[in-house]
Amino acid sequence: MNANFEYSKTLAGEGAILLLLSLVPTVGWVLGIVGVVLLLKSMREFSNYYEDESIYKNALTGLKYYVVAIVAAAVAIATVVLSIGVATAFTFSNFNPTVLFGVSIAATVIAGGVVAFVFYVLAALHLKRTFYTLAEKSGEGSLRTAGDLLWIGSILTIILVGLVVILVAWIFATIGFFSMKSRQYQQYPSQPNGNYTAPNYTPTPNSPTQATQNKF
Repeated sequence: MNANFEYSKTLAGEGAILLLLSLVPTVGWVLGIVGVVLLLKSMREFSNYYEDESIYKNALTGLKYYVVAIVAAAVAIATVVLSIGVATAFTFSNFNPTVLFGVSIAATVIAGGVVAFVFYVLAALHLKRTFYTLAEKSGEGSLRTAGDLLWIGSILTIILVGLVVILVAWIFATIGFFSMKSRQYQQYPSQPNGNYTAPNYTPTPNSPTQATQNKF
């Protein structure tokens, strides 16, 4: 059981690090995809370890919403690029774009941005639930902080500063994953030397052990 837990936390920590490295130019998107796969795998392992399927389900739902958000944002960005290309082509021709053409492009960009924002917030909400559950079961407060920051950052993406908050959230998540302790080490208090020992057993007066001692 402990082996599975250590494996899970290692996968989660490595996945979080790779998501942070997704900001690296050129190869970042590849690292990000690998990071997502590792995170999903670790959430499945955590679900089995804690016997709580909601950990994996919320993570998977959050990922699905992220995909929708990315697709919507990609459509909006592609529309902007296409409109710039069309406008450039118009400058070398006698064709003048109509007001309807401009309105349709603006509407597409706005719609794509709104859809991306809504689904990004929903994705962050489900990941927040996953982090909260893991924090509750493992006693690791950094994961709760990561969930809060991820949620706040998703809302603040509308003013761009949210991207910095999200970056900080994944730093806390990385720390939290590597700092998690298994249920075995949460059960007993730690000693000054860092070791964990079970509490001493003191027999009650009516216990067989005490009765034997009284007999002699």
